[in-house]
Amino acid sequence: MNPQAKLIFTSSLILGTTITISSNHWVTAWAGLEINTLAILPLISKSHHPRAIEAATKYFLTQAAASALLLFSSMTNAWHTGQWDITQMTHPTSCLILTSALAMKPGLVPFHFWFPEVLQGSPLITGLLLSTAMKLPPIALLYMTAQSLNPTMLTGMAILSAALGGWMGLNQTQIRKILAFSSISHLGWMTVILVYNPKLTLLNFYLYTLMTAAVFLTLNSTNTTKLPTLMTAWTKAPALNTMLMLTLLSLAGLPPLTGFLPKWLIIQELTKQDMAPAATIISLLSLLGLFFYLRLAYCATITLPPHTTNHMKLWHTNKPIPSSIAILTVLSTTLLPLSPMISATI
Repeated sequence: MNPQAKLIFTSSLILGTTITISSNHWVTAWAGLEINTLAILPLISKSHHPRAIEAATKYFLTQAAASALLLFSSMTNAWHTGQWDITQMTHPTSCLILTSALAMKPGLVPFHFWFPEVLQGSPLITGLLLSTAMKLPPIALLYMTAQSLNPTMLTGMAILSAALGGWMGLNQTQIRKILAFSSISHLGWMTVILVYNPKLTLLNFYLYTLMTAAVFLTLNSTNTTKLPTLMTAWTKAPALNTMLMLTLLSLAGLPPLTGFLPKWLIIQELTKQDMAPAATIISLLSLLGLFFYLRLAYCATITLPPHTTNHMKLWHTNKPIPSSIAILTVLSTTLLPLSPMISATI
């Protein structure tokens, strides 16, 4: 892609996100979401492969439907109350439609079907943007409208997201699809706590962004998109693959690593809110995700490729690890000791 075009699209992404998260009026928030959608489409379809074109088409149709629902809900609210302010969403029907629209934008169950397909058809860096940056505007809108949303509906969607994200990731061999289902599962954790403590939702999103960025950039540097390739990547960059294993285990939420922190705080908050059954269910469902993270970690480091005559190992590269990956990986694995300071601020 032309560097000037790439610069324009990236600037538009930043502009759209900034407009949405800093707006008070529904029309400006909608305009920011539309700028974001139009800016990411060329980045999805830049390879001109039929799968990439299909992914861009699916993304456009889904996001257009979600934006239309969002505009419709805000107009209905304005019709009944005379308010266009984002925080003044009071009409029950508008709140219900808004919940559906904001669930469709990031890919919460039952509006998740588009996300794995779109991620599979996108390049790894665009996949990283779809998993992290493109989720920030809808999560910011969820944060601003948290008190207007239906808690029962949100909790139901959150538990279904954790269940389906874990269940459907089990038999995948394409790494991008596994990471898509992982993203859906993490969205469940973010949504379950949204009404009770929205700051925890943001904390979970920030830490998820850190860990996912580390995974995607590592996969991009080793040019790995499926499990068989990951099995042979050990000989290419052993240190990088070791760090990938730790980041994956952090994404799974194992205790000594950063990923355990948001899960721990969310379970604690749910218990305080007399939501112990929901906390128990979502904790048990995270074991499904743990299985496929362990599978990825196993393929990345423990499995050596079969020593057959027609098998050729990859050359060991002495290329230094990019500093961005090094910083992100360190943050993805070592932030747990900061939990007292983080929990004091929320």
